[in-house]
Amino acid sequence: MPFTARFKPFEPILAGATLRDRLFACAGALIGIALTGFLCGLAAGKAPHLLLLVPPMGASAVLVFAVPSSPMAQPWPVIGGNTISALAGIAVSHIISEPALAAGVAVGLAIGAMSVLRCLHPPGGAAALVALFAGSSAGYLFPLMPVALNATVLVACGLAYHRFSRHSYPHVAKPAEPKQPEPSTAPVVPSFQREDVAATLEEMGEAFDISVEDLERLLSEIEKRALARTRRDFSYID
Repeated sequence: MPFTARFKPFEPILAGATLRDRLFACAGALIGIALTGFLCGLAAGKAPHLLLLVPPMGASAVLVFAVPSSPMAQPWPVIGGNTISALAGIAVSHIISEPALAAGVAVGLAIGAMSVLRCLHPPGGAAALVALFAGSSAGYLFPLMPVALNATVLVACGLAYHRFSRHSYPHVAKPAEPKQPEPSTAPVVPSFQREDVAATLEEMGEAFDISVEDLERLLSEIEKRALARTRRDFSYID
């Protein structure tokens, strides 16, 4: 019996995830975070043992190295999402003095700004809070140094690392292969187009951590596999 079959909590929650992927993610995060802290410390002119690293980078590393195909793990969301959110937190710290209200406004403003600028990145919410807590002592340079610098170095590490992990990063969805014409004797199987995917997602009203292009390719491959099985079953009947 497989190990994951006996221990359900260890089953991967991401579709298509493998043990190899998880091990690569662990190694990638280890290297990426260590290099980010070390290089940013050097850039700031500090001793290498003084870590210049903001906590949201840990969450960003999970996305960059464990889910590199996620739309929220791409370079612009990582860099823009963290930087813009930190800027929102700093701005709120200078305007609102009540801590609980300021925290809510900072995160809400960060989500709105990331959404408008197409760089939605979950760790951005944490970046907004870190900047808010840093407050006026950090100043308006905080979103650039260390937040933007951290995010940029982390993305650079991700770009280099995924050349070895055999993952596409920045992720570019492979186009779906054209469907083969159906033989006249085979049963008619309804097909779909990208417009159908987009319309269905809109009707469902749910956001999934996958791009429309990747979803279209996945559905296309499922459709071809189902059609091949139908052909086999149909040949048995003949």
